Amino acid sequence: MDGSAGARVFGCGFFHSSEVRAVPTEAKREAVADLAERLRRASIVIATDFSGLTVNEMTGLRRVLREQGVEYKVVKNRIAAIAAGASGIEAFRSVLEGSTGVVIGYGDPVTAAKTLTEHLRQARVDLRVRKGVMDAALLTEAQVAALAALPGKDQLLAQLLGQMNAPIAGLVNVLSGTMRGLAIVLQRRAEQLGAA
Repeated sequence: MDGSAGARVFGCGFFHSSEVRAVPTEAKREAVADLAERLRRASIVIATDFSGLTVNEMTGLRRVLREQGVEYKVVKNRIAAIAAGASGIEAFRSVLEGSTGVVIGYGDPVTAAKTLTEHLRQARVDLRVRKGVMDAALLTEAQVAALAALPGKDQLLAQLLGQMNAPIAGLVNVLSGTMRGLAIVLQRRAEQLGAA
């Protein structure tokens, strides 16, 4: 030991007691700033109670969500409440209770809700959806489930394009049928004139 009065041994090295106190505070500030930035960018945030999850189940959930561009973070309620205030999403504070894990979706909100609920159903994971926040509005558990039941953005666009394409395809069929009929009449008339 170097003999300085403020030095203590922690795990694998020497730290001064003032450095030990500063690290958690700075780490918490960074955690608040990071979560606040994620909340600002998010299109939807869904709060869950992860208390019944095993490490393997949580890893599987994170992997499935990540494949869809969605994150799952375990948060400390106090840090999350401060981050909610910093991001301007005050409704997020009301979803914080007990063991809180949050699903953070950045793109289509339906994708995040649908991916979560489908994984919970398929994997039979003991994870309870509490509430959600979308466009700074609070969603109940039933509203999150209803959102998950909606078709995704890509599917809705495909349906819309199909609806828009149907009248055009019908018009093309009518016009081509008329042209085909005219061609047949002209061909038969030519055959009649050629036979005479």
